[in-house]
Amino acid sequence: MGEPVTEMCDQLIKAVNVMMDAESSQIYRLEALKFCEEFKEKCPFSVQCGLRLADKAQTAVVRHFGLQILEHVVKFNWNNMPQQEKVHLKNCAMDLLSTGTYPILEEESHIKDVLARIIVEMIKREWPQHWPEMLKEMEALTGTGEAQTELVMLILLRLAEDVITFQTLPAQRRRDIQQTLTQNMESIFIFLLAILQIHVDEYRKLKRIPGQELQAKSHCRVGVATLNTLAGYIDWVAVTHITNDNCRLLEMLCLLLSETELQLEAAECLVIAISRKGKLEDRKPLMLLFDDVAMHFILSAAQSAAGAAICNTPAVGVVDRHYTFLKRLCQVLCALGSQLCCLVGSDVEVEVPANLSKYMEAFLAFTTHPSQFLRAATQITWGTLFRHEILSKDPVIIEMTIKYFRATMTNLVKTGFPSRNDSPSCEYSRHDFDSDEDFNTFFNSFRAQQGEVVRNACRIVPLEAFQIAAEWLRYQISTPIDIGTIVSKTAEGLCSILSPSAVQWDAMTFFTESVVAQIFKNVEDEKLPVDQGIELLQAVLNYNTRDPLILSCVLTNVSALFPFVTHRPQFLTLVLQKLFASITFEVVDESKAPRTRAVKNVRRHACSSIIKMSRGYPQFLLPCFDMLYDHVKKLFSNEALLTQMEKCALMEALVLVSNQFKDYAKQKAFLEELMATVVVRWTSEEMRRVLCDPALFLAFVGADQQVPVGSEDTTGINRSRLSFCVYTILGVVKRARWPSDLEEAKAGGFVVGYTPAGAPIYRNPCTHQVLALLPNLLALIRTHNSLFLPENMCRLSDMFSKAYDVIEVEKNVVLGLPQPVLDIYDSPVYKTQLERMQGFFCTLHDNCYHILGNAGPSLQQDFYTIEGLAEQIVGSAFVSLDNVPDHRLRPMLHILLLH
Repeated sequence: MGEPVTEMCDQLIKAVNVMMDAESSQIYRLEALKFCEEFKEKCPFSVQCGLRLADKAQTAVVRHFGLQILEHVVKFNWNNMPQQEKVHLKNCAMDLLSTGTYPILEEESHIKDVLARIIVEMIKREWPQHWPEMLKEMEALTGTGEAQTELVMLILLRLAEDVITFQTLPAQRRRDIQQTLTQNMESIFIFLLAILQIHVDEYRKLKRIPGQELQAKSHCRVGVATLNTLAGYIDWVAVTHITNDNCRLLEMLCLLLSETELQLEAAECLVIAISRKGKLEDRKPLMLLFDDVAMHFILSAAQSAAGAAICNTPAVGVVDRHYTFLKRLCQVLCALGSQLCCLVGSDVEVEVPANLSKYMEAFLAFTTHPSQFLRAATQITWGTLFRHEILSKDPVIIEMTIKYFRATMTNLVKTGFPSRNDSPSCEYSRHDFDSDEDFNTFFNSFRAQQGEVVRNACRIVPLEAFQIAAEWLRYQISTPIDIGTIVSKTAEGLCSILSPSAVQWDAMTFFTESVVAQIFKNVEDEKLPVDQGIELLQAVLNYNTRDPLILSCVLTNVSALFPFVTHRPQFLTLVLQKLFASITFEVVDESKAPRTRAVKNVRRHACSSIIKMSRGYPQFLLPCFDMLYDHVKKLFSNEALLTQMEKCALMEALVLVSNQFKDYAKQKAFLEELMATVVVRWTSEEMRRVLCDPALFLAFVGADQQVPVGSEDTTGINRSRLSFCVYTILGVVKRARWPSDLEEAKAGGFVVGYTPAGAPIYRNPCTHQVLALLPNLLALIRTHNSLFLPENMCRLSDMFSKAYDVIEVEKNVVLGLPQPVLDIYDSPVYKTQLERMQGFFCTLHDNCYHILGNAGPSLQQDFYTIEGLAEQIVGSAFVSLDNVPDHRLRPMLHILLLH
């Protein structure tokens, strides 16, 4: 047998070398691979060849292949082998563990890995029934050297992963092995802790002795392997094994946080241990980590790692291992906080730790760390602490809440873009994020989290939070605008989205909005700081700026502080004046160029603020109704002054306030006057013909025309007026309502009868106008559906052949693509003729279905009793559906059918 084995081994070595040689051709490499695979499957003396090739005298790649052969034999041929051969192979494998490897620092990691896999495959087939002494043999191996001890750790870890984590064996075998592991877990843990203690002690002793550096490193390598193995068991064993002997394991892990070479693995074990669920009484011993000693080591490790995470060499930047350790340590503190919140106030009677302040200081250090990732990682735990019924009342947490607010003032400022160098956060962001878009997505989520936590914190100290917000707002108002180095593209002296003042105002505004909203929920009326709130509001109203990004923040602050005006009505006029001035805001007066997104946002923001006030405080605004109405009419007198959406927003606000007339006849007369122009235009004979005929409709909106580049789009005014009509109908249908109080509704003439069950039947003051407009609306829906018929599709000009396609914004939403981050607010919003046409069709189509969807709840019986309503809807909304593309059916499904 010796001759064929030797010959086959020589051929295998040649084949392996061919496969691994970069100079080998693809054909030779494939032939060599085929030869090796066929050998594994068919050769009768695989074990002999595998053992020869695995000999230390061979090269690493040959040894690895030899061990792979043995692994293949165990995995696929074990059950067919005679018992004598199994025993022989097992003994040979154990010999390889004992003497078949180089010293721990010299041996290749892939050799160790495959050797461990062979033993684990045998264990999975033989233990405990046919190899009862396996654990004792492994323990005995650890006495022969560091290399063998590391291999034993790799074996135990691999066994736990295969049996518990990945479950890569039959169910019955898995149950047998798991049960045996569980039965022996106490002795396994004692064994692992003993190994860890021995090698850590040796490492600490030898690393201080000159000339013993390699030996110290060997012991350190065993320590790392042991900690990795512990991590594989801590996740699933009974919690009692983790807390045995007065939490000796956790104590050791805390001590190892001070060892640079072992701290990362120790922290990973701690995270897993402290994150364990289960019975509360089993988790109670985890509170030992709040003791002075544990807290000292955690805090010291955090401080030293924070300093070591950034290398002084610019080319290196963040030191990966130290920064990863910081992340793990942050997870440790978060998990510890979660356990604290679970245990304090529970049935197991855990007291608030005396050392809570030291824990909170350590935790706060991560919230104030330059890394945005670390700051964000703490937010969930802060929120849990602030919501906790007992802990939130503790003096330590109350004091820490103030510090959290101060930290949040910094954390809300959007800095740390990977592409920039204007903040200490940038270096960490380059490590955590692939691009500015990636960072921006993360930061938006992080900011939302902070908003939620701030709102929870306001329940604890609402007045103090308001003082901090007021202090920040005053500071921003008094600070000159700093546009930074990246200036606006629109006009000289304006901020860009990343200008220092822009990001500061943005952060302050978000904070103020979060805080002020809560003060009215958590403070009694008589204790509200009304005078201070009005003083702040006056300062905001008096602040004048032509910078659209700053002005947008100013308007948000006006909205946030508006509730104070309900206590000082004399300031209402000033607020309305500020908002109306912003509705017509322009960076450059009489500007003919397209507005930037920032300018559009200011105008939209002002409209939204008026709607928000009208919805939230309609009774309060009622005395100013005539002033509001006169101002709106004045703005409407110049058709080009406002966009159609802006006009409709103001009309919605008027309708919301008019609901407070509580007089059917008066409100009906107002709505008739408000909608007079729309009714005349919408019900005209010309409009009826346009809305009923697809060909006329396409000509009316210009979709069948070829507009030369640079020439004026003469049909744009038609689209604009058509959109305005539909927007107006929608606004009135959505907002016009009867009084919620039955007596007020009866007194105002809104109740027309009662159902047999006694429920009141209401009438809507907008019913008459809406019903008059409904036939042409249904005609428009029918025509819109008919546009997709082949004979109408061919009417589109080449320029607008894609007018019905999904618009780019919707595509990006569906695909989850982020919008551009930098400078998008600066650039004028230029839209091509095609983009304008696509937006027109898309919005018009959606709004038609929104009107139908709102008509039922708004008009109630007056809508549902329309003669032939079902036939009219079937003859419009359900026409030509075979031709309507799927993305156009969405409004029908999500708007019409859900109302």
